Amino acid sequence: MDGAVLAFFDKHAQALPIYEKLEKSVYEKVPGVTVKVQKSQISFYNRHLFACASFARVRKKQDCPDVYLVVTIGLGHRLDSPRVDLAAEPYPNRWTHHVLLAAPDEVDDELMAWICEAAAFSDSKR
Repeated sequence: MDGAVLAFFDKHAQALPIYEKLEKSVYEKVPGVTVKVQKSQISFYNRHLFACASFARVRKKQDCPDVYLVVTIGLGHRLDSPRVDLAAEPYPNRWTHHVLLAAPDEVDDELMAWICEAAAFSDSKR
């Protein structure tokens, strides 16, 4: 594991297993991925940003589990799923979705299908 990733999880060490499963799954499913660790998020890129992991607050504090990781993806349409905590359309036909994960097993086929769709959507942009 990259030292920058470990530093990112310094204050959230219990969430690291969620991220490890996410990163492994992204590398397995999406070709040509690069990862950029920033102060507030870890970003996944192909030609463009298509997903990121963070500790963004997408629920009220009392509604958040003690351990969590938020995955954010961009799509050309709004997802209709109870798993999506927050969705916004910052640009026409460009939707940002935030999904809160509380355990590694929540990195499942459904989430990975969304991430793969987000990667394809990102890759199609000029």
